Amino acid sequence: MSNADQLELDKFSALAHKWWDPNSEFKPLHEINPLRLDYIDRLASLNGKTVLDVGCGGGILTESMAGRGAIVTGIDLAEKSLKVARLHLIESGAKVDYRCTPVETLAAEHPASFDVITCMEMLEHVPNPESVVRACAELVRPGGWVFFSTLNRNPKSYLFAIIGAEYVLNLLPRGTHDYARFIKPSELSRFARGAGLAVNDLIGMTYSPLTKVYKLEHDTAVNYTIACRRHG
Repeated sequence: MSNADQLELDKFSALAHKWWDPNSEFKPLHEINPLRLDYIDRLASLNGKTVLDVGCGGGILTESMAGRGAIVTGIDLAEKSLKVARLHLIESGAKVDYRCTPVETLAAEHPASFDVITCMEMLEHVPNPESVVRACAELVRPGGWVFFSTLNRNPKSYLFAIIGAEYVLNLLPRGTHDYARFIKPSELSRFARGAGLAVNDLIGMTYSPLTKVYKLEHDTAVNYTIACRRHG
């Protein structure tokens, strides 16, 4: 629990019952999920792979990857979110192994155990994101894929991700993000390389307030994903 912010866990726990409501505060996650799922599947070919979703929350992406034929484990430190995730399995019939454990602990106990690891919108919520990257690198098998998504740190990301999303468009609850914890692609790439991962791809996600459409594009100024592979 050393690499966890209790205030962040409490924030998400308070909203846990809304995870699967597509019109709730988690609406953006529901809307971007198909884009992310297709991107991950296109690069890593999920069918039959063992997958770990780090910071899985209520399981939106986690269940979707299971739906693509992956054998999925989801971990999170917010018990209420995991409870909602497990309850949703009863409704959906999906098969996911949910665990309340730090990624660093799992890495120490089961190194090189997964073909694919996803860590989406989590790094900006922990005190030491580099520790998470290192643990993910330890958990993935040689040649396996690791995907990280987070928010860039620059004036545009502050304007769009905090002022726009939280205060103007009300896409997210106010206080969802702390700008000081945003991570530049160069910083995240350095963390990845230092952990033995090669950065294979970098893609951005954009949102148009006019069309209300999300797209994967080369613009990484606000939200972005890096796809890495472990040397081996």
